[in-house]
Amino acid sequence: MKFEIAKEVFDLLPNAYFGVVAVRGMDNRKEIPDLEEMLQKNIEICEKDFEGIKVKNAEAIAPYRDAFKAIGINPNRYMCSIEALLDRIAKGKGFPHINAIVDLGNAVSIKYRLPIGAHDMATIEEALEVRYASSEDTFIPFGNGEMEKPEEKEVVYVSGNQVRTRRWTWRQSEIGKITEETSDVLFPIDGFAGFNKEKVVAAAEELAALAEKYFGVKASVGYIDKEHRLFEV
Repeated sequence: MKFEIAKEVFDLLPNAYFGVVAVRGMDNRKEIPDLEEMLQKNIEICEKDFEGIKVKNAEAIAPYRDAFKAIGINPNRYMCSIEALLDRIAKGKGFPHINAIVDLGNAVSIKYRLPIGAHDMATIEEALEVRYASSEDTFIPFGNGEMEKPEEKEVVYVSGNQVRTRRWTWRQSEIGKITEETSDVLFPIDGFAGFNKEKVVAAAEELAALAEKYFGVKASVGYIDKEHRLFEV
């Protein structure tokens, strides 16, 4: 399976930098209390860090809002996933335990203040891409069965013609979501060279190490930039 970023995305965002962690053979039917505790601890730290601060004005969020504007997305209407997650936590709403794989991704995402996706590789035939949406692409929103058509030239995560995340990192699809039956997962981490590249690398390494520790599997780690646009699992 391949994970690839289209050239036109880097034409719009030349400093975009992606980490990617691929893990096969995870048992997501078991409870892992250590991951639940880690998630809760990181939530509590986040609540304190953002006390009295608007998340959209935070230094960690600024490049994502700028990037949304650069690719034609209004960040006040469509928040990047990490802004939405931190905003929820800053308002004291916390974040629920869902399952072990989701807990793992969320715990690392919150710690490093980075958008981290999680895609079930069993639902991806050949490749997961970040590219412009086409007229043939369709999207089924998470938790909602009504099909949508993304706007043309909207930047999306997509497999074939099934959009997995609309508006870059805004909203995930029902297709490819992580369930108890999920065992093979691709975690993309979205960041920027010259701003938080070091955090992307640290987050990828920690996520891979935690996956290996708690699920007893081997994780593959890679990085994508404008000079190296492809990662193959």
